[in-house]
Amino acid sequence: MLTRKQHELLMFIHERLKEAGVPPSFDEMKEALNLRSKSGIHRLITALEERGFIRRLPHRARALEILKLPDSASAGYAQRGRGFSPAVIEGSLGRVSEAAEPADLPTGISVPVMGRIAAGVPISAIQNHSHNIQVPPDLLSRGDHFALEVRGDSMIEAGILDGDTVICRKVDSADTGDIVVALVDEEEATLKRFRRKGASIALEAANPAYETRIFGPDRVRIQGRLIGLIRQY
Repeated sequence: MLTRKQHELLMFIHERLKEAGVPPSFDEMKEALNLRSKSGIHRLITALEERGFIRRLPHRARALEILKLPDSASAGYAQRGRGFSPAVIEGSLGRVSEAAEPADLPTGISVPVMGRIAAGVPISAIQNHSHNIQVPPDLLSRGDHFALEVRGDSMIEAGILDGDTVICRKVDSADTGDIVVALVDEEEATLKRFRRKGASIALEAANPAYETRIFGPDRVRIQGRLIGLIRQY
């Protein structure tokens, strides 16, 4: 059983992770809960960690991971995108149909895994469809989806770890701040945060050990936008 403030903080962290892909700062948490000092936030986080709702990742700034949510929320899934109305998937890329009724909804939606993606030094282009995974319906939005297995540590401060499976919506454009699957020079695939730098495109890591790479717009093709991830324990 969580106290009201513990529940408020857990849901605030969860919503911020969904919207921005990174946990809120202690100052943001303090303001959101209307507390006078950060020490209160420290106590709440410690209580949530002791109860198994969150985990602090060592040696990483602002690194909080949600392990489970109260009541109906699914444990083990880190959600990064907004939910959607109940629907079903059709087709090989997980297309969500808007016509489905809740009674037709499966317990999991099959999404194709298209190989590995580098969260670090770019690797060769995304491989062919290898297998499918079952994804909770509320993790997906409408459209085509695919999954990739993450290799590398360049996105750890965005909560994306080596070995995670990222769920992406298939798109060919992105807004500044989106975490995207980018194909560089039609041969290198990487998972990075997308930013525009004048007429150029910057692919930004979430790890200070990696430099931001800047390319001309004709060298980068967006293949997908991150909407969630699945982590195995």
